[in-house]
Amino acid sequence: MLFNSLQFAVFLPVVLVLYWLLPHRMRWVLLLISSYYFYMSWNVKYVVLILFTTVVSYATALLLEKTGDIKKRRRLLVWTLVACLGVLFVFKYFNFFSTSFAEILSAFTPTQVHPLTLKLLLPVGISFYTFQTLSYVIDVYRGDIEAERHFGYYATFVSFFPQLVAGPIERTKNLLPQIRQMHTFDEAQALYGAKLMLWGFFKKLAIADNLAYYVDRIFSDVYGYSGFSFFLSVFFFSIQIYCDFSGYSDIARGTAKLMGIDLMDNFKSPFFSMSVREVWERWHISLSTWFRDYVYIPLGGSRNGKMRRNINLMLTFVLSGLWHGANWTYVLWGGVNGLGQIIEERFGIGKKKPEKAFARVLQTLAVFVFFVLSTTFFRAQSIAESGYIWMHLLDGITDPVHYLWKGFADINMYKEILFGCCVLFFLPLAYYDYIAIKNNKNGVEVLDEKSKLFQWCFWLLIGLITLFLSPKGVPEDFVYFQF
Repeated sequence: MLFNSLQFAVFLPVVLVLYWLLPHRMRWVLLLISSYYFYMSWNVKYVVLILFTTVVSYATALLLEKTGDIKKRRRLLVWTLVACLGVLFVFKYFNFFSTSFAEILSAFTPTQVHPLTLKLLLPVGISFYTFQTLSYVIDVYRGDIEAERHFGYYATFVSFFPQLVAGPIERTKNLLPQIRQMHTFDEAQALYGAKLMLWGFFKKLAIADNLAYYVDRIFSDVYGYSGFSFFLSVFFFSIQIYCDFSGYSDIARGTAKLMGIDLMDNFKSPFFSMSVREVWERWHISLSTWFRDYVYIPLGGSRNGKMRRNINLMLTFVLSGLWHGANWTYVLWGGVNGLGQIIEERFGIGKKKPEKAFARVLQTLAVFVFFVLSTTFFRAQSIAESGYIWMHLLDGITDPVHYLWKGFADINMYKEILFGCCVLFFLPLAYYDYIAIKNNKNGVEVLDEKSKLFQWCFWLLIGLITLFLSPKGVPEDFVYFQF
């Protein structure tokens, strides 16, 4: 079920009314049933996978608490990792590794090796709920939390529908106690949640879905274009992926807030970062902190010298890239961002912010350009395509006017339309993120401190833009559903 669908527009009010009418002891039942219905509306059969992962992780955590023998505890942890990651591997990575292995063999043998592939759909949200259950089991293993004995509460924690299919990847300490906790309706909280949802829909429907048209136009026929059209397409894609994914997170957080539940903030104005490292402290925070806590630090982090730190960092980002998708382009994208941080560390970039405002702007712009260009690997269908884009990015630059105009013409976006899009799309987005990072608060919180007139004007503008620019017809999937 999509947030931007008519089905969800009916589903959510029904759930909210029942949620606040039911006594506290029955709310988890409603949330569990609603969450499984939400997931099964995509594919009924694949609900078995989330149920399997839930049962395995639940049982393992209980056994871990009952077992004092360190070897048995390690075996339990390993078998759980194998079971849960095994499901993820079969459905998401088996065909990728099988095809890659066959291509390597074919390169060194005289005969063509055909890969063994499975005809399986990629279950939506499998990477998200798998990582959420694994963090729970690992935390119990470490002794950081106690195992949850109420299976219903735990199953609701794993499948909580607002963040089920695209995060944020919640930690047990934050979400599980809130599911057990009694909530009373708070009008201010509900209004806050509604504003978050509106902002998320604005980013998804008014910005991401419209920019997708121009981005898809170029990336569906990469070899038919060159020059500035490539820069425009990756620039628009960077804005698209941010608005699409952070928009989902805002809608998820707003939906949860309507039920009195706080989900973590998954994005904090990443495009105002002054280093690549800072970008990843502000972008998809739930995943970045997951890899930090469960991969980078266990590998040794930065405790064993610079060389080992760099290896750990690269390995973490390569795995993070692979998490996003079964394609070497994602691996390369992760490696590029890891390498960017290693270079920053080597030259001390980002450790101290420049004193002059102009220098800070330049540094922020440089980091943004790096991020934009790196997304070439994220969006391209193959390394060959991404290589072609990089090789032809500056074609025609010797004639700047023609270079720029041809780029606009290639994606069928002319001067007047571009100006209108900049005003309608980017200014509210930039303003919202700017005031958020300047005040170190969520943008909604900062806007709530403004005058009532300003608030009404701002949210009315956002609502009108969203209604006017929302694509008509079949609702577009969120990009991160494929991960």
